[in-house]
Amino acid sequence: MTGKLLRLLTPLALLLLVGFADLSLASVDEDEDYYMQEMLTRERYNRARVPEKPNSSTADTQEEAKQNPARKMPRGEVGNDKKTDKITDPTRSECPPMGLETLKIDDFQLHASSTKRYGLGAHRGRLNIQAGLYEDDLYDGAWCAGRDDPLQWLEVDARRLTKFTGVVTQGRSSLWSSDWVTSYKVMVSNDSHTWITLKNGSADLIFSGNREKEIPVRNIFPSPVVARYIRVNPRSWFYGGSVCMRVEILGCPLPDPNNYYHRRNEVITTDDLDFRHHSYKEMRQLMKVVNEMCPNITRIYNIGKSQSGLKLYAIEISDNPGEHEVGEPEFRYTAGSHGNEVLGRELLLLLMQFMCLEYLSGNQRIRHLVEETRIHLLPSVNPDGYEKAFEAGSELSGWSLGRWTNDGIDIHHNFPDLNSILWEAEAKKWIPRKMLNHHIPTPEWYLSKNASVALETRALIAWMEKMPFVLGGNLQGGELVVTFPYDRTRSQGVTREQTPTPDEHVFRWLAFSYASTHRLMTDASRRVCHTEDFAKEDGTINGASWHTAAGSMNDFSYLHTNCFELSMYVGCDKFPHESELPEEWENNRESLLVFMEQVHRGIKGVVRDLQGRGIANAIISVEGIGHDVRTAADGDYWRLLNPGEYRVTAKAEGYSLVTKKCEVGYAMGASRCDFTIGRSNLFRIREIMEKYKKQPIGLPARQFQAHRPRERRLGT
Repeated sequence: MTGKLLRLLTPLALLLLVGFADLSLASVDEDEDYYMQEMLTRERYNRARVPEKPNSSTADTQEEAKQNPARKMPRGEVGNDKKTDKITDPTRSECPPMGLETLKIDDFQLHASSTKRYGLGAHRGRLNIQAGLYEDDLYDGAWCAGRDDPLQWLEVDARRLTKFTGVVTQGRSSLWSSDWVTSYKVMVSNDSHTWITLKNGSADLIFSGNREKEIPVRNIFPSPVVARYIRVNPRSWFYGGSVCMRVEILGCPLPDPNNYYHRRNEVITTDDLDFRHHSYKEMRQLMKVVNEMCPNITRIYNIGKSQSGLKLYAIEISDNPGEHEVGEPEFRYTAGSHGNEVLGRELLLLLMQFMCLEYLSGNQRIRHLVEETRIHLLPSVNPDGYEKAFEAGSELSGWSLGRWTNDGIDIHHNFPDLNSILWEAEAKKWIPRKMLNHHIPTPEWYLSKNASVALETRALIAWMEKMPFVLGGNLQGGELVVTFPYDRTRSQGVTREQTPTPDEHVFRWLAFSYASTHRLMTDASRRVCHTEDFAKEDGTINGASWHTAAGSMNDFSYLHTNCFELSMYVGCDKFPHESELPEEWENNRESLLVFMEQVHRGIKGVVRDLQGRGIANAIISVEGIGHDVRTAADGDYWRLLNPGEYRVTAKAEGYSLVTKKCEVGYAMGASRCDFTIGRSNLFRIREIMEKYKKQPIGLPARQFQAHRPRERRLGT
C-alpha cells in the first residue's frame, strides 16, 4: 500500500473514532410462526419462572445450596434484559466467541459423554443451529445426551491453551420438542483426563441456564480460566424435557506461533477499514466520512423512512454522482431487510470504504467500475429491526430478534405476488395479446392504504421504479448460498419445486459468479451451516426449490422492472462478533466486486427514432427468451445475456419493429447493439389525417358511405 494511501487511512480512522455530527439531509409458514413465538416469549421471559420438577439433578443443586447458604447462584445475562443480575468485575476482560456458531470450531473438536442419535450429536451443539422440519434425520437442532442424568457433558477442544471467559447457551431448536438445560457446571482440563470444576469459594459454581429454548443466556466466569479443554456439565433441565443444549464458548487463544491448527485457519486482511458493528447514528457518520473523503464520486441520499421514522440512507458511487449517464448501467446492493442479519449491512459499509480508498489510491479495477457503472449501496433496509438486535448484541440476539419491521412485517416477502398474475395470464394464452411478459403492473389492492405493506417496502418499490437498475443483490444471513428467481413454486401447495424463469441460464451464471469467488460457498469439504448442503450445488440454488415464498423482492424486481435480483446469504452466523468481521470481509470481498462487474455482461445500446432522439419504453425482445426489457427515459437499455448469438428485436408503440443479430462475447463488457426505428405506416397515415382534420381511417364503412358526395353515390 502506498504512503499516500496510508496517510489517507489515518485520518479516516480518527474521524470514525471521533464521529461526526448528525447528518442534516433533506427532509404463514411454520418457520415464520416459530420466529414470532420467540418474539412473544421474549416479552414474557422475565415475568414468570418455568416450573421445574425436583428431579435428581435439581435435588443435587438444592443440597449444595443447603450446604453453602451464603453462596449465590450466578444469574445468566438474558437477551437484552438490562435488569438481569451480572457479575460485574471491572478488571475482568471478556473474550469473543471461539466460533462454534461460525464453524471455526470444526466437528472433530466437539465431544460428548453420550448422544441420543447422530442427528443430535455433539457436532450439532452449536449456538443458533437450526433443525430440519422432520427431526428424525441427520440435522437436528442441538446436542442431546443419550441419558438424562447429571453425569452428561459437552466438551470443546480448543487445540491450544485458551483463556476461557464465559459460556452462552440455548435449548434445542425444535418445532415439536421442549428441551433445555436450566443449570450447569463448567469444567476445564489440559489433557482431557484430569478435570477441574470452576469454584465459588470451596463449592462448585452452578450457572443458571435457560428458561426456554430459543433465547440465549450468557454467563461470564468470575475470573478467566486458562486451559485447552472445556466441558459444560448439565445439572438440571426442563421438567418433561431432555438434556439438550446449544453452546458458544467465549475464549481468547493464547499466543502460540507453532500451533498448526491456528496457522491453517487464520485469515488476515490487509485492508485498513472500520471493522466493527455500527449503530444507526454510527452508520450515518461513517457514510459521511466516506462522502467527505471522496466527494467527487459519492452522494448520500435517502429513499424514504422506516416505521419509526428512521431515514433509509443510500450512498451512490459514480464518476458523476446524482445523474444517470446514457449507456451507463445502474447497479444496487441492499442489506438488512431482516434487521437481525447484520453481516450484509457491515459488508456494504466496508465496501463503500474500500471503494473510496482504492479509487483514491489509483486501483484501476475500482476506477473502471466507478467510471463505467452507477453503483447504489443501501446498507440498512430495516433499521428499526437492526436497532433491536444491536441492543441485545451478537451472542444474545438469537435467531430472530429484529427480523421484522416495527409493525411485524417481513420486508423481503412483502412485495406483491406478480407470479400468480403472470402464470394465470399464460394459462389463458393472454400473452402477448392482452398482457405483456414483463413490467407487470402492481395490483390495485396492494396500493391501497389498508394493505399490509410496510413503509420500508413502499419506499423500496418507489426507488426500484425510479432508477433504471439492471442488476441487484440483496445480502441476507444465516446460510452460505446464492438464490435466484423464481422464489415461488408454480404448482399450488408444493413447498419445494424447481421453478425457473425464462432467464434461467443467465441467473445461474450470475449466482455462480458470486458463489465461486467466495472463499467458502463452493468448498465441498466445508460443513453445512444448518441442514442443507449447498456446496454440492456449487453454492447456488433456485429459490423455489429451497422453500417457496410468494411476493419476494427477487421475483418482484424481475417481473415489475428490468432488474435481475438475487439473494446472497453471506454467512452461517447472522450476527457475527466484531472479531469475525475482518475474516468475513475477506470471504466476501472478491465476490462483491465480481458480481458488480456482471452488470456489464450481455448487450446494451440505444433505441432512437429517425431524428436521432432516444425512445423511452421501447421493448427489447430476445428470440427464444420469453421475458423482455424496456428502454430507460433516454432510450438506452441493457440486456443481461450469456455469451452467444441472438436475434434481438426493438419495438415501440407507433414505430416499425426492427430485428438484428447481436453477438455476446466471452470478454467482460457488454456488446453494443443500437437500433434506429421509424414511424409505422399506419401511425403516419393517422398522424397526417389528424393534422389535416380528415376523417380517421378507422371510420366504419356505413359512416364512410354517408360522407361520400351525392353524385358518386348515384353513380353519376
